[in-house]
Amino acid sequence: METLLEALRSALGDSGVLTDADVTASYQRDMMPLAPYGSPLAVVFPLNTEQVQAVVRACARHHVPVVPRGAGSGLSGAANAVDGCVVLVTTKMNAIVEIDADNRLAVVEPGVINLDLRGAVEKEGLFYPPDPSSYDWCTIGGNLSTNAGGLCCVKYGVTTDSVLGLEVVLADGEVLRTGRRTVKGVAGYDLTKLFVGSEGTLGVITKATVALKPLPQAPATLVASFGSTATAGAAVSRIVREGLVPSLMEIMDSTSIKAVEEYFKTELGMGKGCAALLICQSDAGGEQARHELQQIEAICNEADLVYATHDVNEGRDLLAVRRAVLTALEVYGTWLTDDVCVPRTRIAELIQGCEDIAKEVDLKIAVVGHAGDGNMHPTIVYDPADADQFARAQKAFDDILAVGLSLGGTVTGEHGIGKIKREWLAKEIGPVGLRVHRDIKRALDPENLFNPGSMFSL
Repeated sequence: METLLEALRSALGDSGVLTDADVTASYQRDMMPLAPYGSPLAVVFPLNTEQVQAVVRACARHHVPVVPRGAGSGLSGAANAVDGCVVLVTTKMNAIVEIDADNRLAVVEPGVINLDLRGAVEKEGLFYPPDPSSYDWCTIGGNLSTNAGGLCCVKYGVTTDSVLGLEVVLADGEVLRTGRRTVKGVAGYDLTKLFVGSEGTLGVITKATVALKPLPQAPATLVASFGSTATAGAAVSRIVREGLVPSLMEIMDSTSIKAVEEYFKTELGMGKGCAALLICQSDAGGEQARHELQQIEAICNEADLVYATHDVNEGRDLLAVRRAVLTALEVYGTWLTDDVCVPRTRIAELIQGCEDIAKEVDLKIAVVGHAGDGNMHPTIVYDPADADQFARAQKAFDDILAVGLSLGGTVTGEHGIGKIKREWLAKEIGPVGLRVHRDIKRALDPENLFNPGSMFSL
């Protein structure tokens, strides 16, 4: 492998190629503790598309796998190394190449942090909608590779809904440019959407052209406390049925609420019998936002308590409760978060299913998620040093996915398949769907160079 390392150093310089095992170990996996991972031969940091091409061509010549990686905030093992691979980290390709305010688009490199892009376009009176919970440190490249979602998906969709075009380095080192800069365009296959969500298995994304929206108004916020998850779920279903589209609609179960109360050392003031908390926001502004929240409040007529505010700071504090759930669960132990999406009419059934699983495995499971699109994040708390608890956590993880599928859902709404849910992808899409996936992979990456073993095996 010395010949390969020499080629990599020649292309990227000594500082762009790391081989010390103590250093490369920190690039072995993402935030998912259950997914398998290996030890990379090297970790490389290209600065531009040409250097990515050089890395891909050198690895192809030596038959060494390439695993693309962003910041490592993923929760599916999609960026996990395999033994002897080269981990290609795109965080140093972090330029916002262009902001075209007139055409409401931006061109960015994959290492741009989500929040930094949001801040940059906000100065132009514009808005980049995708907002994963890790938006203050995750990168656009990782968001593209996993088709990340976030809290505002109910109104603005997931990452792919904001992508116009891509620049991608293919397995032969050639550069493919997909999509367009126009509002409309239907020329040929939609290759852009093929690469978004492909988890680095088809190529390395080196630039993206993303669509921007006008900056929304400061949000107004409503919180409703329910005595049962069934009544909370019924309220969500009716909000959707009535055609209301808040910019955010989140739900927390009682375990999540108690964790946050302990974390902040205060009661949320939503009542002792609160079984579910619904948090909604409207960014329509002015009278329209007021009317939207009034309609939602009327629908939440079975809630024990409803509180609405148009104060931006107060609304931010209320939403901080939702954003703090995973951190708060660390009060109890290490957390393992799942990602399952069900029809919005079946959210309450999923929460009940998670309660039943928690009793069966004798572990704490908190459910929090995006009620507006049915994407729930049941989170299992366990002690990783206890082999029995670890095994029970793994069982709970799989049992939750089984419940999600049984309710007509999908095994991932925004985290991706990665290396943790490969067998579940096969169950969800079936043998014909899996065959088509493999055919596409072989067509674009015949030597299985990119991220082998992620999503599915050849």
